[in-house]
This record gives sequence, C-alpha cells and structure tokens, in this order.
Amino acid sequence: MPESARGELLVVDGYNVIFKSARYMALVDEGDGDASDPFDWARELLVSDVAAYAQGKYEPVVVFDAAGNLSPERPDLSTAGVRVVFSQTGESADSVIERLVTESRHQMRSVTVVTSDNTIRATVGGIPVTRLSSDVLAADIDVLADDVETARSERTHQHLTVEDRLSPEDREKLWALMGKRGPLR
Repeated sequence: MPESARGELLVVDGYNVIFKSARYMALVDEGDGDASDPFDWARELLVSDVAAYAQGKYEPVVVFDAAGNLSPERPDLSTAGVRVVFSQTGESADSVIERLVTESRHQMRSVTVVTSDNTIRATVGGIPVTRLSSDVLAADIDVLADDVETARSERTHQHLTVEDRLSPEDREKLWALMGKRGPLR
C-alpha cells in the first residue's frame, strides 16, 4: 500500500509518554480494585488520545514495554485505529521502536517517533524520521482534550430550556400569556 494511502507512521513510546504526563499518571492505580494492572486506565486513555491526535494524518502505533507488566504475554491488538504493541518477554520497547523505524526506512516511509528517551532519539534519528518529545505530544493532547471539552460544554449548555428554543416572537407571546416580561426564571 503506498504511503499516501496509509499516512505517515506515528510510533509512540507508551510508558515514556504516560510517565511524562500528569493526565495519565493521575489514572495509575485509580482502578476499581479488580484491575490486575495499575496502568490499564492510563494505557486506554493514551491509546484513545493517540487515535484522536493521529486522525487522518498518521498510522499510529503505541509500543509498551512488557517487561514491567503483570501480564507480559499480551498479544498485539488494534483498537480505535491504533495498533498497540507490547514487547515480548526479554525484549525492550526500545528494540520494538527501533525495528518499526528500520522497517519504515526500508519502505521509504516517513515516520514520527514520540519519546523523550535520549537513547532512542539518537538511535532512530535521521531522514525520514521526525522525533517528537513526549512532553510535546502530551501538551498537544492536552490542548486537543481541552478543545473537545469546550465544544462538548458549549453543546450541553445550548438550548437547555424550552424558552431558549422558542423564537423571540413566540417568547414574547408566552411572556404575555403569563403576564411577565423577560425570562421565565
């Protein structure tokens, strides 16, 4: 499939971003007590945020290091259009990221790598690779989340009452019937 059909590859160093962002760290250990992994909610939110961030521009992949997971035998999966990859037991997420970048280079495909890990940044640098720090992605996602919340809030507060939905003429008629002038509050 040509690059134009797939978009640029976006490779995100999952735990690196989680540890760099208060948004995700606030969810660590907040589970309902039944969760086997304290990072479940943070990972789910990150994947969701990466899906929103990547929309139409990137083919996103989030890589997690399975070495520290309670269940290191996690399968690779795709959710919300984001491929989620857990490194194999004994393999680091860094190795997976380097492999994905190398494969992209062989395909002459542009790739953006998101990490603040200086070793990975040095290893994967060069054309056609763009390096983006985890802090920058987290800040961009925070802005995106704020925009979504503002839009949601504006929609929620618009036209909540019957009076708000009436035309000015109908409102005047209603006020006249009720012997009031002005809002019905």
